[in-house]
Amino acid sequence: MDRDDAELMFQGVERQAELVRTGKVTSRALVEAALRRISRFDPALGAFRVVLAEQALAEADARDAEAEGNVEQGCTEQEDAGQGRGPLHGVPIAVKDELDVAGQVTTFGGAANHTPATADSEAVRRLRAAGAVVIGKTTMPEFGQWPFTESDTHGTAHNPWDITRTPGGSSGGSAAAVAAGLVGAALGGDGGGSIRIPAACCGLFGLKPQRGRVSTAPNAHLWYALGTVGPLTRSVRDAALLYDVLAGTTPADRWSARPVTTGWLRALETPPGRLRIGYSAKPAVPGVRPHPEHVEAMLETVRALRELGHDVREVNPRYPDATAPFAAQFCGGVRAEAAAVERPDLLEARTRSTLALARLVPESAVERGIRAGERLAQRADRMFTTMDLLLTPVVAARPRPVGALDGAGLLTALARSRPMVAYTALWNVTGHPAASVPAGHGTDGLPLAVQLVGRHDDEVSVLRVAAQLEEARPWAGRRPRLTAS
Repeated sequence: MDRDDAELMFQGVERQAELVRTGKVTSRALVEAALRRISRFDPALGAFRVVLAEQALAEADARDAEAEGNVEQGCTEQEDAGQGRGPLHGVPIAVKDELDVAGQVTTFGGAANHTPATADSEAVRRLRAAGAVVIGKTTMPEFGQWPFTESDTHGTAHNPWDITRTPGGSSGGSAAAVAAGLVGAALGGDGGGSIRIPAACCGLFGLKPQRGRVSTAPNAHLWYALGTVGPLTRSVRDAALLYDVLAGTTPADRWSARPVTTGWLRALETPPGRLRIGYSAKPAVPGVRPHPEHVEAMLETVRALRELGHDVREVNPRYPDATAPFAAQFCGGVRAEAAAVERPDLLEARTRSTLALARLVPESAVERGIRAGERLAQRADRMFTTMDLLLTPVVAARPRPVGALDGAGLLTALARSRPMVAYTALWNVTGHPAASVPAGHGTDGLPLAVQLVGRHDDEVSVLRVAAQLEEARPWAGRRPRLTAS
């Protein structure tokens, strides 16, 4: 059973959906396999804040009943899809605990909320409309402030490749769940690297989409212009499938991206052609030095891209200084989320320190930060007049031992975070799409990764090149060795 469960859960969501669609496995069997693996391995990983076992099994039974009803009516597969079976029908997926799931408390990683949400967030609604089964909510640091998934209330998430190390953050619980094969995919959020950093630490594919690509409703924004919602997956195709489901906004959203003209999965059917790809190990944050193995992973990727026929050249980016606009929006985001919780007196001490600083930043300064970020985006766009994509490391440092935030005040936590966000946070300020792409493993046994950054509204080029790299050097076959608790 253990081996069968692993084979099912490491398949990824596209294959799982196909197995359900063709009747080779039921949604209930998939959910039961996921629940068994969560029960066995999550006590050591800390990936889930809450597991919705009874609810997920009920949803799975409902999905199976829908499928059985369509079969009894003699529907073909195409007609079946037209009868309401979406592309994720019956597939269990996890959700980061900053997104509303009806009937569950949205904790934002802390203890300050206790009333369950009355409705799903728009992203979760779209998952369910596509047939997915929400199996649980994943852990995060309070308000997603840090690139380490450590919470005073909900504990610490651990890296499946080495449980003494961090899975990154702030979507570290989602990343750990997918990397360990507890689910095929999980939703995260990225306000400074929070999808890409844990993807890099855990050996997953993680695309931060263009700002406004995925709805943050019922909230008008996620950390103002910084935050985006998106999935962590084991493959590029799984990410494309999920973005086919998730892409789109509502009138409640402050930002909205230019619509993609073709489907995301369909876009992968067309090769990218010969692209101009610049590469650089230079961080966008001064004073940070990348780990040598991260530089070597980038150079290995350069060689692979050249073999794929791309024009790849070293560049020296003149990165704009994004410190001021990022800090203003960071402070504004924390202040807005603190204002929304029920018991601000129960916030972590470090968060209260952030909040004290944030209250010194007026709303007008946050809006100026947004406008400054838009100007920086125009400057960053100039880099893409001579190249189609930019290749860099994702993080400067190897994954730290867990406990990075233990006893750390605000300034210490900020200092420990700098090497983790040195390549990622700029692209939240400018809004460009950027992805973490697996690039092998280091001498410590932990994953390596590279970042691909694209032009505004050009996630498609990022996905196509990432898919080429995945085909040239498949990464999904290697799995962490897990120890049951």
